[in-house]
Amino acid sequence: MTGTDMRTEAEDSGPSGYAAARLRLLTEGARSGPPRRAALAELTDDWLAGLFTAAAEGLPGASLVAVGGYGRGELSPRSDLDLLLLHDGSDPKAVAAVADRLWYPIWDLGLALDHSVRTPAEARKTAGEDLKVQLGLLDARHLAGDLGLTAGLRTAVLADWRNQAPKRLPELQELCAERAERQGELQYLLEPDLKEARGGLRDATALRAVAASWLADAPREGLADARRRLLDVRDALHLATGRATDRLALQEQDQVAAELGLLDADTLLRQVYEAARVISYASDVTWREVGRVLRSRAVRPRLRAMLGGGKPVAERSPLAEGVVEQDGEVVLARAARPERDPVLPLRAAAAAAQAGLPLSLHAVRRMAATVRPLPTPWPAEAREQLVTLLGSGRPTVDVWEALEAEGLISRLLPDWERVRCRPQRNAVHVWTVDRHLIETAVRASELTRRVSRPDLLLVAALLHDIGKGWPGDHSVAGEIIAKDVAARIGFDRADVAVLSALVRHHLLLIETATRRDLDDPVTVRAVAEAVGTQSTLELLHALTEADALATGPAAWSSWRGSLVADLVRRVSAVLAGDAPDEPEPAAPTAEQERLAIEAYRTGGPVLALRAQTEPVPEQESAQEPLGVELLIAVPDQPAVLPAVAGVLAVHRLTVRTAELRALRLPDDVDDGSVLLLNWRVAAEYGSLPQATRLRADLVRALDGTLDIAGRLAERDAAYPRRRGWVAPPPRVTVAPAASHHATVIEVRAQDAPGLLYRIGMALEKAGVRVRSMHVSTLGSNAVDAFYVTTGAGQPLPGEDAGSLARVLEETLRA
Repeated sequence: MTGTDMRTEAEDSGPSGYAAARLRLLTEGARSGPPRRAALAELTDDWLAGLFTAAAEGLPGASLVAVGGYGRGELSPRSDLDLLLLHDGSDPKAVAAVADRLWYPIWDLGLALDHSVRTPAEARKTAGEDLKVQLGLLDARHLAGDLGLTAGLRTAVLADWRNQAPKRLPELQELCAERAERQGELQYLLEPDLKEARGGLRDATALRAVAASWLADAPREGLADARRRLLDVRDALHLATGRATDRLALQEQDQVAAELGLLDADTLLRQVYEAARVISYASDVTWREVGRVLRSRAVRPRLRAMLGGGKPVAERSPLAEGVVEQDGEVVLARAARPERDPVLPLRAAAAAAQAGLPLSLHAVRRMAATVRPLPTPWPAEAREQLVTLLGSGRPTVDVWEALEAEGLISRLLPDWERVRCRPQRNAVHVWTVDRHLIETAVRASELTRRVSRPDLLLVAALLHDIGKGWPGDHSVAGEIIAKDVAARIGFDRADVAVLSALVRHHLLLIETATRRDLDDPVTVRAVAEAVGTQSTLELLHALTEADALATGPAAWSSWRGSLVADLVRRVSAVLAGDAPDEPEPAAPTAEQERLAIEAYRTGGPVLALRAQTEPVPEQESAQEPLGVELLIAVPDQPAVLPAVAGVLAVHRLTVRTAELRALRLPDDVDDGSVLLLNWRVAAEYGSLPQATRLRADLVRALDGTLDIAGRLAERDAAYPRRRGWVAPPPRVTVAPAASHHATVIEVRAQDAPGLLYRIGMALEKAGVRVRSMHVSTLGSNAVDAFYVTTGAGQPLPGEDAGSLARVLEETLRA
């Protein structure tokens, strides 16, 4: 039977004819999705128009209006009918009689009805008092009666909405936030509410309302398709259950999947999650734009007055090379060229996460459209930026989702596509696989002070469940994937082996601690053999805790933590041996010796700034280092470390690695000593300063005429560094038995401009001598070791060493 035949049957046979035509439409397999919803709405329109015409015969000044979901034509099989009987108020008694003749036939068929009877003035007044009523009226659609009455109301309601938008949109945003707090996020729930959860149909409707205000608009790409997909699932849910429900319960998912022709319930949930993710991201972008517009409207009159009527120019603050902050968002600098800079997406993402700012939609889309793929293996900067992004705490989540929304994550990490939006049918897990991996990285960022290689911890957190996109044991599959990904990212062979071992054994500690007898030496030896080294054990311990904390509240407890810690202690004892002494320094190169002799003869600093220009030979760690090499030779004297570190900070040079050691001069020169500093530095943004400028400032710093502390304080006051998250506190420890010749002070802290300068000043004030140092910056984490002695060249007494560590930690916390 055609749609015309159905409408004719419904019109000719009254309620029973409509019911039969409705049933036939819902049970025939020829139509589904939008065509069926449109046909059901049209069928219902015709039936209700017939009812109204018969009921309102002889009554002028009245009309029947569909509002809400019915007004949008989104009738699912068990949807309510949202109806407004609109009248001009000339004959209230006649209107009441018409209402009875309309509503009762609807109720007689068992259809849910949400109805109201109002004049245009009453409708506008109620809308002004009740936001939900106003939202329903925005979708008003004429069904029957006085078309002019309906058109007049619709015009007035839209005008009211646009005029009141600065007041009503914040109310709508608050309403959406409260609902999300109650219902959770659709894209992660195992039994989601398709309508009420965040990213569901209510949010899609809210985006339509924002667009109707003309104040802001949602990103359109993919939004209509996401809304259609959720409506299709709701249709199938209504047909499968025979109820007007929006909750996709576990026991109904297989039937709903079959109704939609999908493979299984997991495929169904993945489609639901993908749709919800599109709507959630569009909501975030839209509400951010609403806030920006409202703020600019509030500020504009004052700025115009200050600027004499001129148009204000948005301030742009640099964050990284090619990346600036503007109007509360991270955007690309005017000089940025994504088509020539394949690292730009990771650099922009890391800068945004570190600053706690959102990436602008325009910037992400521009990068997605124009950026070239990264070479294999990745450049060192790309790897560092990824580690910085992963180590930025909670802001990482939103930035990662922005990249993922435009397909950049799957282009960077193709294996990500298999875990994207993948549900986990385990009551312990509260996230999809991909979000769990990001949550684990967020948790791991809080534990970076506990490990000597925070970069490996963060990347292992990102990859530990990557094998869940493949059949079989996900740890075994993940080990293979992790090897490939780590090599592509640019880690050397040794680091690749550690990362793949961490992924392979990420469940080893928790499973052994909770299921095995820890008093059995065989158990502990088996874990020690699997782990291999103390450093890997340290990483695995932190990864185990981060993984459990990111899984859900039921996965970790103080009891489980104590069991794992006990196992780690026992395994560490098995792995322990005599700690290696401080390695003998390598013989100086010819250039280092030349610089040292020149520094001794001139009595001042000598430096060489050299970029990596020669191709790196193919070897195990065939990876171009990050930044440029800076060699400095200075006659041995106090305060060299804070002077050099301070000058580099003043010139906005970030320290990636650094080493300091005393170098004995050749016998044919003199019996003196020169400090040799071998640094690898990179500009925060812009180009590197000239070596002559660096040397001139270093000379002034050493003779005390350059006020480094004052210069840094002025810059911080003028350009305060945004920190979007609370980094883990610094940790300073004394490494026991690490050296027979010096006391080793280990510092793990969040990297920041002037950090090494502050450390150097604190060591200088403590009166200790820095015999050598080894500094590394891994992502945004500083991992430093300082070999210090007394003035007489002896290791510090135990009590003095502990006191120095405490003072240094308090200095860095301040």
